[in-house]
Amino acid sequence: MTQSSEPLGVAVVGAGYWGPNLVRNFQASEQFRLRSLVDLDVDRARRVLGGYSTVEATSDYAAVLADPEVAAVAVATPAGTHLDIALAALRAGKHVLVEKPLAATYADGMRLVAEAEERGLTLMCDHTYCYTPAVGRIRELVHSGELGEVHFVDSVRINLGLVQKDIDVLWDLAPHDLSILDFILPAGVEPVAVAAHGADPIGAGQACIAYLTLTLSTGAIAHVHVNWLSPTKVRTTMVGGSKRTLLWDDLNPLQRVSVYDRGVDMAAPQEIGADERRDMLISYRSGDMVAPAIGEKEALRSMVDEFADAIGTGRAPLTDGRAGLRVLDILEAASRSLQFKGAVVGLRAGR
Repeated sequence: MTQSSEPLGVAVVGAGYWGPNLVRNFQASEQFRLRSLVDLDVDRARRVLGGYSTVEATSDYAAVLADPEVAAVAVATPAGTHLDIALAALRAGKHVLVEKPLAATYADGMRLVAEAEERGLTLMCDHTYCYTPAVGRIRELVHSGELGEVHFVDSVRINLGLVQKDIDVLWDLAPHDLSILDFILPAGVEPVAVAAHGADPIGAGQACIAYLTLTLSTGAIAHVHVNWLSPTKVRTTMVGGSKRTLLWDDLNPLQRVSVYDRGVDMAAPQEIGADERRDMLISYRSGDMVAPAIGEKEALRSMVDEFADAIGTGRAPLTDGRAGLRVLDILEAASRSLQFKGAVVGLRAGR
């Protein structure tokens, strides 16, 4: 989409927790013109918009979909409502952005993807963390081969609260880490199976702590730890490669990403003599640590720009509907694994 193009009319559906963030970023974008904020509680929508806003606050979603000036719809409502709201928008010929997760089930997500593809419309999932400067840089480092072959990924997302009533910690927090994993893995490397363990020590009615172990197609491993009960907040991801290892600490603004030239090297048996083979197959490498410069830009601003560019060019967005499907595939398989006490469950989605 060029700067000379007319701004795209957009409506945001949902004025609760996430909707106001989308409202703010669409209003700040030169590529969009926010026309409506839809919510069952019209007063809440008006409060989000402010007393001097000319944007319409309404509960009449059908009227918004009938507005020819609305070219796109952003959905920020509970996951159980995503199918009906997004499907109605697609059938009305609107491009659609959906807050994570894409839908409540893989089957629902597949219906949205199929509808968008059949109609030639953009369907994008708001995997917000993928648009942070840090994760963008991590993707570059992994895809360029600077880290070498991926050996392991270890992600921790823990804090105290907020215990949800309708979903477990897996569906609440893990979509962030799974979307990041999907975003940074290079072509040809994908999760093929998952095993999950969880616990509910406080009697909340669903898992408050969960550990996911994913087998990757190369034999590498990825691990995700999510927890509502930790007294301290931790947001770290480590990507271990054959050449270097990367650590992302999202709570350290002074050094978000560190790249370590330290690790384990394996010598090929033919390179060493028979007498030395046992002791010299493995050697340890201790090199420098480099902290790449990471710019600061709000992830949602980049996400909105990506949505506009995907619509304008007709290309698939970086986090398209199929990316959302791959995350749903893992979540559903992990839930089945929890039911069967950590059994390994194969994944259906491919790249």
